[in-house]
Parts: sequence; structure tokens; C-alpha cells
Amino acid sequence: MAKLVIVESPSKAKTIKKYLGGDYEVIASQGHIRDLPSSKLAVDVENDFKPEYKTMKGKANIIKEIKNLAKDKEIVYLATDPDREGEAIAWHIKNVLDIKDNEKCRIEFNEITKNAVKKAVEKPREINQALVDAQQARRILDRIVGYKLSPLLWKKVKKGTSAGRVQSVALKIIVDREKEIREFKPEDYYIMYAKLDTGKEIVLAKFYGDINGKIELKEEKQVNTILNKIDNKKYEVVDIKKSERRKNPPAPFTTSSLQQEASRKLGFGVKKTMMVAQKLYEAGFITYMRTDSTRLSDDAKKMAKEYITTNFGEKYYLNREFKAKENAQDAHEAIRPSHLDVSVDLGRDEEKLYNLILNRFLASQMSVAIYDTTRIKVNVEDYIFHINGSTIKFDGYMKLYIEGKDDKAKTKVDTEEDDDEVKILPEFTIGQILKQKELKADKKTTEPPARYTEASLVKVMEEKGVGRPSTYAPTISTIEDRFYIEKEGRYLKPTELGEVVNKLLEDNFKDIVDVKFTADMENQLDQVAESKQNYVEMLREFYEPFIKNLNEVQDKIEKVKIAEQETDVICEKCGRNMVIKQGRFGKFLACPGYPECSNIKSYNETIDVPCPDCGGKVLIKHTKTRRPFYVCENNTNSEDSKCHYISWTKPQSKKK
Repeated sequence: MAKLVIVESPSKAKTIKKYLGGDYEVIASQGHIRDLPSSKLAVDVENDFKPEYKTMKGKANIIKEIKNLAKDKEIVYLATDPDREGEAIAWHIKNVLDIKDNEKCRIEFNEITKNAVKKAVEKPREINQALVDAQQARRILDRIVGYKLSPLLWKKVKKGTSAGRVQSVALKIIVDREKEIREFKPEDYYIMYAKLDTGKEIVLAKFYGDINGKIELKEEKQVNTILNKIDNKKYEVVDIKKSERRKNPPAPFTTSSLQQEASRKLGFGVKKTMMVAQKLYEAGFITYMRTDSTRLSDDAKKMAKEYITTNFGEKYYLNREFKAKENAQDAHEAIRPSHLDVSVDLGRDEEKLYNLILNRFLASQMSVAIYDTTRIKVNVEDYIFHINGSTIKFDGYMKLYIEGKDDKAKTKVDTEEDDDEVKILPEFTIGQILKQKELKADKKTTEPPARYTEASLVKVMEEKGVGRPSTYAPTISTIEDRFYIEKEGRYLKPTELGEVVNKLLEDNFKDIVDVKFTADMENQLDQVAESKQNYVEMLREFYEPFIKNLNEVQDKIEKVKIAEQETDVICEKCGRNMVIKQGRFGKFLACPGYPECSNIKSYNETIDVPCPDCGGKVLIKHTKTRRPFYVCENNTNSEDSKCHYISWTKPQSKKK
């Protein structure tokens, strides 16, 4: 019996073909085959928001090939990705092939393994119209917002600008953080510590307060008063508190946590993480990489148990369930390896990400790490110091995996020890006298909150319910492509254009940039996917007040003039000072006398730190994917260059 299986990508088709017999042909649609045309709104708002789909450019031949292959096949299986987007692609293919609505043609699998593919073929189902409706509703919502607001932005701000339902909220989050940084008022504080001799070794004691409680050290006079009272006085051990602390492993990866950890540990941007993960999935090495679930199948747990007990021993294994986050769709498993016997050569990036996923998955089913912690309380003239220490009693999951951490600003005095720091202390006794070797107070200054990285932005978007696993990476790419944000190293900073667009939307379209409103829209889309809400009614509830607001404010909004940044570079054609412009491929210099003078030239952006090798200017360059790197102006990329300095890392000024 001849059968046809249709997937999205050629690499996925190649992998599936290996698992199916000669009766099957496998072809790739190469993504969507139909979409809303870009030339117009293509949504009939007067007729239940009916979309006007057209064959996408370059897909006519693919559709023709699919139709020809399907002609003589007794069964056609639609094996697109197991999410709303995949369901919609399958629905479009079904309609193109005139497959009946009640025909069981849809198969799905969370991992591309022989067993999973075989099981899927045995249990085909009908197209899930609710999932299709949810995807259509999202597409129509985004089209309405984009196509109704963008022309207004072109008219009032700048041609080429755009607004989007999720992208505008992501931009607001970044702009709000920038406002926090600008408005932040630094405060001085002090950290006081004493180096004390136990008779066997020197230990570090941190100031806590006095016998009445904790004291924050904020003024120099206050600090000097305490120093004068306790300097070279008697330091007596008055309390010893020992306890056991247990630390649980992190859950297996979701899309969001994978993007965050790949950023921390591998330096991957979210777009790169998803591209590499897609390759691993389509090659059959990991489960589907767009998920908000931490659930693991029984087969996966069995696989983890066998590996852990064989390689580490029974005491390192613990069967563990992880509670799903609120609002999680929980449609698939967590991201995990499909199998543990990867013997083929992977690309460098694929190997790094696969090992990260593998170790996180295994660690999630391992025992807790157990610490013995000790806190020594030392009294000197009724002031209290603490000596903290810990030892790992049992490493548990930490034998294999330790979770990365985000950068944190110094907004307060940190009196706690690092969670995973191991500091072995000597034995102490109550009443023991310790000798002061050094007493010191260091002045510190609180720092503003850090700008978002791609990973930390994804984290906050997930926490606030803005977007879903499939939207994080494209959302960030969109606001970067529109030049609403730019990167300073790993950090995201709004541009002047981004702040202008955000202010216009905040002042006139509060719902569009309101986090709660956008999160509620996501929840409504989830309700549509679960057949609990009609998507046409949902769209109507959004559209009517939105379009009313648009009609009321569009004539009241004044045109915004964005000042061009003038440089000291003189136009050799007309003598004017050239200005910095932002183009499709980055910044460039242009004559402000256009159209009389159309002179342009490349713009070399520099940093305020000299080349560490020769002292020349350091230029900021960008790769095709806009990743910045740093190169000396004297590096001509040849053997006879005066300097060969080039680095991915921004050079730092030398400390005096």
C-alpha cells in the first residue's frame, strides 16, 4: 500500500525516511505553503475576520510536486510539528489536497525516533480545528495590529517603523528598565569584616549587627564609631549553629529555560539556540524544542534511571516529578534527549547544546545535593560578626550539573554565602577567643538594575505571560531588526527610535503595550486552542475598541522629529558635517544636504578604550547576524598589519 508522509523540512524528511519502509515516500513542504499576502491587510473584518490566504512566493512548484505524489497514494499522512503552527501547516496542506475534514490524516510525535514515528503512524487523527483556529487568531491579531498601527508610525515617526502585539510589549519592558537605570540614585554602603586567628588558621568574619539585631552600614561616621569601639578587642565565639541543607536539581528544560541556560553557559543568543535545537530535533537527537512543560514520559524516566544507576550508582537516582508553571500549555514533554547513544559526529554547536540538554535531563532525575552548613556567631563589645562555612556532604545531582546564574546588580549588602560555594571551617568551641589580625570596612556603592540580556528578557516575558515558547526568539529579532533596540555586549538597550515609538504607543494605545492585557490575550488564545472560546468573538472583542481608539487619536498625534546625530566628518562634496543614519545593514554616514547632495560613506563606530596591543582606536564591527566584535583600526586583516588585535569580548580599560 503506497503511502505519503508530508513534513516541513528536508532534514526531518530524511530522518523519518530512515524509519519507514519502502511503502512510504516522505516529502517536505518547507514550512508554510499559504499565508496572508503582505501587500494588504487580507482580513475581511466585516465578514467574521475571514482571512484571505494565498500561495506563498516560491511554493507553487512544491505544491505541484506534493499534489503529483499524492495522486496515486492510498494514504497521506501530515506529520508537521506538534504545535499550533504545525497544525495550521497541516490544515493548509489538507485543503490544498482536498482531504476530507473527517479523515484521519494527521500524525504527530514529540521525538523523531523509530519507535515514536511507528507509533504515530498507527494512530492517525483528524486535524484539530481548535488548534488551527488558535493559530489563525494569533496571525489575524498580529496582522490587524501591525497593518493598522504601522502606517500611523510611518506618518508620525519614520518610514519603515512598525508596531506589533507582542513586540511592542517586549520593547516597553526594555524601555522601562532603561528608565529605571536613568532614575536610579546610587547609595553608599559599607562592608565590614575582620580576619581572625583561631590558633590554627585565619578565618573571615563579616559584620552582622549588634546584640539587638542587624545593622546596615551606610555612613562613614557610623562605621568609624564601630571600628574604634571594637578594634583589637576580645572576639568571643558565643554561638555555633550547624545544620543540613538540601538543594534540589533544576527541572528539565523548557524552551525558555533552555534559551536562558544556553546564554549563560554557551554564550548563545536565543535565535541561535533555537536554530541549533531545531537541527538536533530534526536529526532525531532531542524531543520537540518548543514547549513550556517540565513533564517527562515514563520511557524517558526509565532511560534516565538506567544511565544514572549504571554510571553513578543507586544512591544518585531519585524519580522526580516537576510541577507545571501556571498557564503552561503542557502539551509536550520537556526538552530531553531522544536517546543516550549518540555515536555520530555532531557539529560543534550541536554537540555543546546536546550535552547541555543531556546533563540537565539526567540531573533532574538525580538525588538532592546535601550540605553541612556552619554559622559561627562572634561577639566583640556587643557587636556581632558571622563566620559562615559549608561542606558538601553528598554531591547528588551536582556531580553532573550546576545551574548557571544571571548577573545581579549590587543594590544591597549581600550577607549570604554563594549557594554552591564550599568553605571548610576549623572546629570552634563556645567561649573560644579569636585574635584580630585585620579589621577593615570597604566602601561600596549600590548599582542600578542590569539591562536585560536576550535570556533575561525571555525569562521576564515568560513570567509575565507575554508570548509563548514559539514567539520569544522572533519577537526579539523583530525589535532588533527594526532598530528599536541595540546590543552593548550581551545587553539590550533601547535606541532613540525605540523610545520614541514606545512613548507614542504608551500615550495613545495603552492596551497594546500593557503587559496584563497582552498576557490576557495569550490566555484567550489558549482558551481557543482548548475549544473553550470562539476565536471570531475573541477577535471582535479586541477589534472594535482598538479601531475606535485608532480613529479617535490618529489625527491628534503630532509628528515626531528624531534629531540626527551630527559627526565631525566633513562631506568632501559639499562641506557639511555628515550625520549618522541607520540603514538595513547598520549605521552609515550621510550628508544632511540630501537630495541636493547624496554622498554617503561607511561609519566606523569606536569605543572609548584603546587597543590593548598597540593603543590604537578599537572599532565595533558586526557579523551578518549582528553579533558585535572588536578590532583594532590598525588591523588590516593581512600579514603585514601594524596590529592583529581582534576579539569577541569588549576590551576593558586598565585599572590604575
